[in-house]
Amino acid sequence: MQLGLVERDDNICRLCPRRCGVKRTEVRGFCGAGDEMEVSSVCLHRGEEPPLNPIVNVFFTHCNLQCVYCQNWQISGKKSVEPFHEMALQERICDLLPQSGGMLGLVTAAHYADRIPALIEAIRTRLSSLPTPLGRGVGGEALTVVYNSGGYESVETLRSLEGLVDVYLPDLKYMDSDLAARYSHAPDYPEVAAAALLEMKRQVGGGLITDDRGAACRGMIVRHLVLPGATDNSLRCLEWLADNFNPFTLHLSLMAQYFPPRTGLPAPLDRTLTADEYAVVTARAEELGFIKGWGQELEARNNYRPDFDRKDNPFE
Repeated sequence: MQLGLVERDDNICRLCPRRCGVKRTEVRGFCGAGDEMEVSSVCLHRGEEPPLNPIVNVFFTHCNLQCVYCQNWQISGKKSVEPFHEMALQERICDLLPQSGGMLGLVTAAHYADRIPALIEAIRTRLSSLPTPLGRGVGGEALTVVYNSGGYESVETLRSLEGLVDVYLPDLKYMDSDLAARYSHAPDYPEVAAAALLEMKRQVGGGLITDDRGAACRGMIVRHLVLPGATDNSLRCLEWLADNFNPFTLHLSLMAQYFPPRTGLPAPLDRTLTADEYAVVTARAEELGFIKGWGQELEARNNYRPDFDRKDNPFE
């Protein structure tokens, strides 16, 4: 067995809530992933929330949601890329980690979750040989692992990551099943994401522990992207979070950065967010008591337009 590879039962994939049940050695499932782990970019990223900045992000190819408006559409779709050799992937990550103080982001990794434990173990082994410890993580551990997720996760798969992930960074995209079906082909998203976020909370808590530099060590940050024409959905997401988390301790990242990533999207996804739409959502967040976290200026939509043809750093 190769380093970083964990066999699936009977080689059948049931890693995500879609439970395609395909043999990925022979057929690609809904997400488009094959049997080999495909990574589109490993880069030092300085554009995340302040406690996660800077971070070494590993952008995995493919996604189990296939959102029609995805800003990372170049890599989330079903087009394949040449896989990183596992040793080359580990070397690239470890070369960059000192620049982030040991903070590692795994971006959209659900479809490779069975490979993640071995990858983290290999990286920790490499870091342990460094002459100067990186000093991140609870207890001064060298590595802080951030699991960056669209929120559409299997509880069983998340449990397999317990103890390996320090910080969960999920989206809560929808509490409207019709919108979830139309935009992300996932009418069950609200109940699936609700269960996933509660499992993340069980593992790491619903707050956020930071070190003396303000860098995240353990906990959760929940993201919500406000979509044009969908303020009712955003309000329902906020209300669910307020009912199931403590709004005084949960770190909420309320994003206004939506832009149409390509032409031909149906209205209202063919336009950007208005100031009035975002103001309605931020006012409701304040009413519900969310006091920790971050908002965005509408101009943020001009700053979050990655180009994954620039493999070394799509954001620069």
